[in-house]
Amino acid sequence: MRNKIHRVAVGSTNPVKVKATTRVVRYFWPQAEVIAVAVDSGVSPQPWGVAETIAGARQRALVALERTRADLGVGLEGGIEDIPEGGGLFISGWAAVACPDGRVYVGSGGRVLLPPILQPALERGEELGPAMDRLIGQKDTKRTIGSVGILTRGFVTREQQFAVALAYALVPLLYPEWWSSEETTTSP
Repeated sequence: MRNKIHRVAVGSTNPVKVKATTRVVRYFWPQAEVIAVAVDSGVSPQPWGVAETIAGARQRALVALERTRADLGVGLEGGIEDIPEGGGLFISGWAAVACPDGRVYVGSGGRVLLPPILQPALERGEELGPAMDRLIGQKDTKRTIGSVGILTRGFVTREQQFAVALAYALVPLLYPEWWSSEETTTSP
């Protein structure tokens, strides 16, 4: 599949998501075109839990693919996960890659513990971006370094988190022989 990718549609016009997608796509397919498409995620503005966050990424990928008839559709979605064993609420970033034949693969960009001071606003249904903006006195950070970038003092940005998630989601396409439906007689 490596040589067959000419057009990739990302289900967002957010510059962070478009840059993350472009970075990853150009690494694997340098000549490929990345098309940004405004897409509704089909989930709440601030997804909670793995299932809802992945559902939003899948929806974005599938709709972007359908609207553009590209070779791949990409959906990127940030969510909140409540992990008591880890200390509270975490940011998570997920990617979905939709193929024209109906296959969808997902990958995660890791998780970052959120400060407890944000929990009341998030539990009231507020999105993380505006809550973080208020906390640090800035505006629209989700379109720049994001909460991940703020919390890691720029060491890991939102773009990087999404790029990692997308690279992980692409693995089955990079090694299709390992995801074949046919059984093999040899094993590693």
